[in-house]
Amino acid sequence: MTGPPTLRERKKRATREALQSAALRLALERGPDNVRVEEIAQAAGVSPRTYNNYFASREQAIVAGVAADRAVTVTAAVLARPTGVSLGDTVVDAVVGLYTDPGDHPPAALLMIAASPALRACYVDAVTTIEEPLAEALTARCPGLDRLTAQVLAAAVGAAVRVALRQWLHGTNEVPAMAGFVVPSRPLPDLVRAALAPLTPALDAATPRPAATP
Repeated sequence: MTGPPTLRERKKRATREALQSAALRLALERGPDNVRVEEIAQAAGVSPRTYNNYFASREQAIVAGVAADRAVTVTAAVLARPTGVSLGDTVVDAVVGLYTDPGDHPPAALLMIAASPALRACYVDAVTTIEEPLAEALTARCPGLDRLTAQVLAAAVGAAVRVALRQWLHGTNEVPAMAGFVVPSRPLPDLVRAALAPLTPALDAATPRPAATP
């Protein structure tokens, strides 16, 4: 079992949170194309060199401001469900929940991402951050589930979500009267649930069964 985070780890987390918060705020205020890395770093109180230790681009930082804490959220949701709920339903509900509740982020954040090809690509890639924590949650919830199977299942979940996100983000309808404004063709939670549905049998089948009583 891992211990509490060290002071160094807490400082790194605080720096990352400050950068992603500043990036999202500035992007919403000015538009993502009008924000420079140097301005994000200054707003977060760090140097551009420190910024580059956390993010490779402004788009990564902006998206992180929307996708922050997903790994913690999905892990907690999986572990919180009663053991009587099937693993398939547990995982699907936990992951769909990530895209149902926008939390503290305004709807304008997702619309901004949908309108920017660079942000769309980063938003889809950000799904990978949930895969390793999800694998850990699967092994914690299902004692006896081997590590390889948990990793394969978590990777499959991540792949399914990426497919749903690409369809949601690229299957938008441009509104000619309002340049740059996009209207998603289908609610994102519905797409995520539909994409995950084929994985439900695999998740349920992977759950170790109690040994039969002689």
